Amino acid sequence: MKPVRALAAALAEGTVVLDGGLSNQLTAQGCDLSGELWSARLLAEAPEQIAAAHTAYVRAGAQVLITASYQATYEGFARRGVGRDGAGALLARSVELARAAAGTGPREVWVAASVGPYGAMLADGSEYRGRYGLSVAELERFHRPRIEALAAAGPDVLALETVPDSDEAAALLRAVDGCGVPVWLSYSVAGERTRAGEPLADAFALAAGNASVIAVGVNCCDPGDADRAVEIAAEVTGKPVVVYPNSGEEWDAVARGWRGEPTFDPSRVRSWRAAGARLVGGCCRVGPAEITGLAALVGR
Repeated sequence: MKPVRALAAALAEGTVVLDGGLSNQLTAQGCDLSGELWSARLLAEAPEQIAAAHTAYVRAGAQVLITASYQATYEGFARRGVGRDGAGALLARSVELARAAAGTGPREVWVAASVGPYGAMLADGSEYRGRYGLSVAELERFHRPRIEALAAAGPDVLALETVPDSDEAAALLRAVDGCGVPVWLSYSVAGERTRAGEPLADAFALAAGNASVIAVGVNCCDPGDADRAVEIAAEVTGKPVVVYPNSGEEWDAVARGWRGEPTFDPSRVRSWRAAGARLVGGCCRVGPAEITGLAALVGR
């Protein structure tokens, strides 16, 4: 169902359930995600698979679908021979696919256009380290064209996600200024610090007074690290908190595979909500079954 409320209004009224990891659902559908473009490659080659993955999360109870644009960049598409106009069309398609899937459910479903970090374009795991050696101005110039293309496609919100350090967060917040679409800002963290090692309180403070930011929090992190991060985000910003951690397994960027055992437990949503979380879901390796569990606990 097309939402009749702004997402910010829904967050003011209660908890909203995000989807889970797109790549793991696509893999479960039999898709090959090898290569630098990862799931974004399917925007051109198999858009019906992306639509099916989004629909699986709608059926699981998700109220927000995050688009397949995390690793979709003009630079990345250019390396695959896709020109600028074609890349812009694929970015728009990511929003269109999510919007179509959102319309298949019986409840309001919002579309969040994913804006991944610079390191996602490099496809070398550096989004989990940050500090790329670029200035804030250089990062802003990288992000702005993609943000403009995604905003023009009409999402309900931009998800500035898996941000590893405050320099990139500052660049992203500058790049979205004036785009006309609200945003959420979520860091990837380790303990009580960003992946680059900065205190989370300092990192969250960047968004505290920004009216365009409707939620602040963490994603693509260990579920155990999310607990304290939710508390810090709420304390520092006073904004609704967004939290969608990984399964608890660890990504090996060299081997391009996951190691360890899953520790994601939907029941964590109780403590997250008590601490101020209003957007709750899962990231890598969290699938429709886990989102169904979250939705049941939230009461959706």
